[in-house]
Formats: sequence, structure tokens, C-alpha cells
Amino acid sequence: MSTIYRLPDITKRNQSYKIDDGQVTRMGRLFKGQLSSNPGKSGVFLLRHGRDAFVARVLLTRLSEKSLDIQYYMYHQDTVGGLLTYEVLKAADRGVRVRLLIDDIYGNQDEDTWVALDAHENIEVRMWNPWKRGGSRMIQSIARAAKINYRMHAKSFTADNQATILGGRNIGDEYFDADTEVAFADIDVLSIGSPVGEVSNAFDAYWNAAHAYPVNILVRQGTEQDLSDLRAEKKVFSEKQATLDYVKALTDSDLARGLKDGSLAFSWSEARVIHDLPEKEDLKKAGKDQLLISQLAPYITGAKKTVDIVSPYFVPGDRATEALCKLSQEGVKVRILTNSLASNDVSAVHAGYSKYRRSLLRCGIRMFELDESLKDREGKMFTWLPGLAKSSLHAKTMVFDGAIMFVGSFNFDKRSLNINNEIGLVFHDPDVAGAAAKHFEENVNKVAFEVSFSSEGGRENMHWTGGLGGPDTVLEKEPYATTLQKLIVGILKWLPIESQL
Repeated sequence: MSTIYRLPDITKRNQSYKIDDGQVTRMGRLFKGQLSSNPGKSGVFLLRHGRDAFVARVLLTRLSEKSLDIQYYMYHQDTVGGLLTYEVLKAADRGVRVRLLIDDIYGNQDEDTWVALDAHENIEVRMWNPWKRGGSRMIQSIARAAKINYRMHAKSFTADNQATILGGRNIGDEYFDADTEVAFADIDVLSIGSPVGEVSNAFDAYWNAAHAYPVNILVRQGTEQDLSDLRAEKKVFSEKQATLDYVKALTDSDLARGLKDGSLAFSWSEARVIHDLPEKEDLKKAGKDQLLISQLAPYITGAKKTVDIVSPYFVPGDRATEALCKLSQEGVKVRILTNSLASNDVSAVHAGYSKYRRSLLRCGIRMFELDESLKDREGKMFTWLPGLAKSSLHAKTMVFDGAIMFVGSFNFDKRSLNINNEIGLVFHDPDVAGAAAKHFEENVNKVAFEVSFSSEGGRENMHWTGGLGGPDTVLEKEPYATTLQKLIVGILKWLPIESQL
């Protein structure tokens, strides 16, 4: 490979690690009573609504006294991102150490922000698996295809090593119900107890990995003027947003009050964090037993009654299809909810998924695809994955036997299985997991079509039943999909791209 695309030398980069005295912070004291009353268990609180997910991140930032470790695939500087960035700046001004790790897939879009933040004495910003600055991204994508293909899709937000948030949300308005045009139905989990240390250990591994490039080496060294300009910009921006109902939730919501006084009603369960290692790119360094899917698989194959999978992108491949079919044939009720062609924001993924749809249906698995017309129903709320007005499904959850639940960044597709880094929380809680399974049962037919097929005249005809139109609605073509979308999917099915989906 030409030296023109060689990345800068980071061998003299400083290493740093999680703090180990977070229990003496305000947050540590707030949660101490609940943790002491539930020995050996972890606190779990699902963040179903986008506004609550925003409130939780801001409140953890405001409560922090020692450290913030923030890791995201995408971090936009829109309303949500701008407000959160200002809160992070204020935390750093109080003396909180901030480590911000951003995947470089879109890192160049807000490069000046990362440079300015990094100029703060208490903030360090690193970019994951970056493109070389000053060179064409398109050419690098070809010349360094194998390297650039590998992305950090994991998402975590940890404060004082005392509380952490994991889930599917990137930082951006569309993930937090703050965009009036589009919303992604998503879910996060806030946790205290042993999972926090596990997330912190995972973050340290990523932060000190060879793929994490300090922005001051990769791009340039920020100046005091850069930082001053950014602080002034975010201050004015924050003041302009102060009267929004969205922002008022930071002070008057039940979640905000519960976090501030330590009264938040966590569910208590056995929980563990599962994640890919930073070395996933090279399975010779990170064996297959260290992949997230290897850690998740026993929960899937060990189910005795039910498996409910919610995944916006669903491209299982032959092995996973065989495993799921085996479960179904053994009497386990397997149900899968994913995006329809019309609601999917990546047509190529639907092309990959559609190859396995009939095989899954033949072995008795029930398949559901999101009803795209839901986006036209202003204000429509879905109590199990809320905020689906004008939206696409983005949540990634699984429930096993109505007792064990997984929430994380993992899509059930080839990229999450084999390429991208992912993280999530598995917890045994019949109350929370059982409620999720019940909501699936009661709501999925209201917001999604159930897919089936019938054999007539030697042909298998597909049917989409239910959705917002009710149980009498039966369609025989991909619902609401345009001719162009169908044509594109038809072409993509024949291309050798499934491993990248």
C-alpha cells in the first residue's frame, strides 16, 4: 500500500484506564443503598423513550465528578448532540476526566468539534479506525478496503465507573425523538452494579487498542481559541434550546428526579456484559469464542419455550437459520420482527434478508415486518418500542423464555456477526423480560405485517397480513415498496455482497 495512505505513528500515545474510586462520588453514594439491599445483583432500567434516553445521559453527565467514558459509532452535532456536548464541556470544566471514542465512519463531519474538545485539559478524543486526513476517502476505501471495512458499532456511556448506558442509540436527534421528520424506534438499558465495571474494562481495551487514534495526532492539535469558540457556540446554542419541552424534561421528569435523589426504581437481576474484543478484525488474535455471538448463542439455543428477536437488519446466514429452525422444530416458538422493504433504510440488507425468509417460514418461524404506513400516523406511540411515528425500526433486543433479555448494539446480520464490534447486556429478570415478551405478543400484529406464503399451482405466493389495517388486511406484494425499491433488491440479490450486510 502506498505510503500516502499510511496513518500517523501513535506508538508514543498515552494509555489510560478506568478510575477505581468511583464509589466515593456523589453517584456512588446515591446508588450505594440500593446496591447494598440487592447483594450479588445488578440494577437494570430500560430506556424505551428517546426523551428518557437523552435525560439519562445528561443527568449522568451532570452528576459525574471523576470520569466520563463515551463510545459511539455516530455522534452528530444536532440538537441532542450539541446539548450533550455542552454538558460534557461543563463536566470537564468541573474537573471530570472525559474520554471520547468516536468511530471515524462519519468522524470528519464534525472534525473541528473533536479538535476543540481535545484542546481541553480534561478531555481526550480518539477516532476509531480512521481514514488518513488529506487523502481521498474513496480511494482509501479501495486501497485499504479490508481495514476500512472494520467498524466500531459498539455504544456505551459510563459515568464515574458507577452507572452505564448500553443499547442501540447513536447520538443524534433521530434516535431520541427530537427530529420532527424521522425517528428510529430504539431502546437502551441503564445499569448499575457489576456490569459497569465490565463496560469500563471493555472501554479501556478499545481506548488503548491500536485502532484508536488521538485526534491531535490524526488531525491537528487544538488551540485555546478553538476551545473558547466551541464553548461560546455551545453555550449560546444551549440557551436557545432551554425553553423546549424536550429540554425541560431534564428537570421535571420522573427519571430526572429519580437519578438526582437516588430513588430510581431499578429492577434487580443477574446480569452480564457481552462484547466483541477490539481485535475482532483478526480472529487469529481474537478467537471465535470471544465473539459476542459466541457468548450470546447459548442463550438462543438454550431456550425451551420462546425466542423473540427484534432486529432492524436481519441477515442470519445459513448457520443461524439452521439453528433457529432447529429450535422451531423442537417446539420452541420463534418470532422475529424486522424492517419491511419500505421501512428499511438499506435496501441491500433487505435483499440479504429476503434470501432466508422462505426457509425460516417453512420451518415454522413467525416473521413480522414493520408496517411502513405507521410513519404517516402522527403521534402514534407503540408502548413496547415507542416513538414509531415517522420512523424505522432500530432497536436490537432478544427475549428468551420470557425470562432473559438482551439489549445492545448487535444487529442480527453478517456485519454484526463477523465484522463490526458490538456490545450488549444480558440479564435474567422475568418481570422485565416477561413484560417485553407480553408486549411483543399483544402489539406486534398492530404495527407489523405477519409474513406467510401459500402454494398454488406449483408456485409459492407471499402474503403480508395485519398491520395498521387490522387482521383482515392481506397484501400479496411487498407492502408500500416502490417499483424502484423492488428492482434494486432484485438486482442486489444476485451480487456477492451478503458478507458485508
